Amino acid sequence: MPETVEIGLGRSARRGYHLDEIALVPTRRTRGSAVVSTAWQIDAHTFTLPLVVAPSDAVVSPDSALEIERLGGLAVLDGEGLWARYDDAAAELRALDGETATLQRVYAKPVSPELLRRRVAELRAAGVRVAVRLSPQHTAELAPHVLAEGVDLLVIQGTVISAEHVAEGDTPGLNLKTFIADLDVPVLVGGCTNHQTALHLMRTGAAGVIIGYGAHLGSTTHSALGIDVPMATALVDAATARRDYLDETGGRYVHLVAYGDLSTGGDIAKALACGADAVMLGDALAAAEQAPGDGHYWDATAAHPRVPRSVVTGLADADRPSLEELLVGPTADPSGERNLFGALRRVMGKCGYSTVKEFQKAELIITGTPR
Repeated sequence: MPETVEIGLGRSARRGYHLDEIALVPTRRTRGSAVVSTAWQIDAHTFTLPLVVAPSDAVVSPDSALEIERLGGLAVLDGEGLWARYDDAAAELRALDGETATLQRVYAKPVSPELLRRRVAELRAAGVRVAVRLSPQHTAELAPHVLAEGVDLLVIQGTVISAEHVAEGDTPGLNLKTFIADLDVPVLVGGCTNHQTALHLMRTGAAGVIIGYGAHLGSTTHSALGIDVPMATALVDAATARRDYLDETGGRYVHLVAYGDLSTGGDIAKALACGADAVMLGDALAAAEQAPGDGHYWDATAAHPRVPRSVVTGLADADRPSLEELLVGPTADPSGERNLFGALRRVMGKCGYSTVKEFQKAELIITGTPR
């Protein structure tokens, strides 16, 4: 039974665990990292890294997407970001001063469907597998433009979403099940924080579900909205929902992508051991020399016109590592924040697993107080 704690008379709550409250326990015959595979396949697309790069203008541009593809990951372009609003998005990025009011002003310019189509076409022409993120409230309007240019994977993502949204007045809400049923491309949906919502999102026909809302150093969602995600518990709950859905459908597998509180190789390893198939990284890559945010990070919530829920954070010093060093190494930095997937290969070998799917069965222990 889930661990519950009484808050007061007549009200109790579950105890949730963050990733820094658990640890891996090696229990099997060790393996050399050279015989370990970190490959991940979703639908017809195979990647050498279980990596989705978050749809933040601070880390994903048409140029950085090409490098992420070369290194083995999947970059998600924000279909409502600066690249879909300005012809010279790079100039707008250089003019940002880190102030929320400036972000709100710059992101207030309407998205140009024609410019969005051009960005997708540019990525496709460069040989990049194209993934584009749209918010649930703008999916019906913008998805036809993205799909017309041949997107490989569509990401429908908000802080928290549900299978069906109830809209104001006579405006029809987005019904994900109906929408996805008419598509020929795989769809990744999220964020999600619990078993019930994960199961409902799986029933929409989505190829994958994003667990978490992307908590990072500059997030204020826990303060502004009171929502927090103990990622270890959320992932294990979602993995249970996946098993339930597998039984329900006779074998349809839905991928889980962990998003939030992931800054080290150890965080990534523990997220996968809790049931994730891949991780979505944003701020962990913001310091890269190829990152368009010039060492700063923000997500879409930072520019919300009414309730901003994160701030711009500076994450780079004079030493700007390459994306290659951050993702696959080698590195001389012992912090765990570089060569993230080299570290994953090593811990998979130390725990005795050859594939990410097998590694989801690794033994875990609760350590309690974060180190």
